[in-house]
Amino acid sequence: MKYTVIVAVYNRVDEVQELLRSAEKLDFDRKNFEILFVDDGSKDGFEAYIKSYKSETGLQIRAIYQENKGPGEARNNGMKNALGEYFIYVDSDCTFPPHWLKEIDKEVVANNYDAFGGPDTFHPSFSPLLKAINYSMTSLIGTGGTRGNKKSVGKFYPRSFNMGVHRKIFENIGGMNKLRHGQDMDFSQRIYDAGYKVGLVADAFVYHKRRTSISKFYRQIFNWGVARINLAQQHPAMLKPVHLLPAAIVIGLIALCVFTLLVPVTAPFLWTLTGIGFALIVIWAFLESLFKYKSLAAALLSPVTLNIQVFAYGFGLIKALWQTKVLGKQEARGFVKGYYGKKKK
Repeated sequence: MKYTVIVAVYNRVDEVQELLRSAEKLDFDRKNFEILFVDDGSKDGFEAYIKSYKSETGLQIRAIYQENKGPGEARNNGMKNALGEYFIYVDSDCTFPPHWLKEIDKEVVANNYDAFGGPDTFHPSFSPLLKAINYSMTSLIGTGGTRGNKKSVGKFYPRSFNMGVHRKIFENIGGMNKLRHGQDMDFSQRIYDAGYKVGLVADAFVYHKRRTSISKFYRQIFNWGVARINLAQQHPAMLKPVHLLPAAIVIGLIALCVFTLLVPVTAPFLWTLTGIGFALIVIWAFLESLFKYKSLAAALLSPVTLNIQVFAYGFGLIKALWQTKVLGKQEARGFVKGYYGKKKK
């Protein structure tokens, strides 16, 4: 068997149903891949559902079970039990276009990749909010195209929503570490450091629902800001000036508010410049989103999600820097309760 698609799940049986509906339409020989679910202690009936599931197209589906330990440990457990030559990680809130695995196989064969990844994008059926979140997460103005864009401002790091590695990588350097957030980025960096060939398969995208509310999106991005500092603790090269920009924006606005109280005479001029810059970014995001999605609702929401992304990431960075540099903690922590599973004691 060539590929094992590993899906870590925790109380996401509704997402698993959608994922499997799309998997039934994959245009790829059923003998050459399996789907391995790793249940991380779900309480929503996942085990009963998967045991009763009957594939319409001969999908090879397996499931293994563990106590709640988080997605990193679940993926490691999946690799230990996988039958494939390559392991492909996919998040449970993703679905596949029919060509997804065929495109991966074509590029892996042509380029002899040891590790690879593809982009995540939106499905036309997504709500305006999900499309707006997709905009802020994938646009050049939002993330610099680092999630699978050929025009990325930085190195491409495969992410666990759509990431594959050869079995030999797991056998040689081990699996994902115990970081609560950012395990996949650490894994990608270690793969690069070990000298393996890593590639972007730009046409092997998945449809990614991500967070389905503003509050969940904020918590996720905040934790990514925290994760960036934790990653830099282990890989200093992974923290670049561009990653600190959101924190600089947050600190700059706070400083401007303080300056306004202390020197009110010059405040109108500074606030005018700030307002012009903010307005230009809002207009840019609105127009770019409107052109992409052809949806007024999504275009109106995109500047909102973009700003939430910047400020959440900035606050996460600041909190993590405080915890690690001032309080001396080895690992910073963001939101924990209800994020992946049980609250840590």
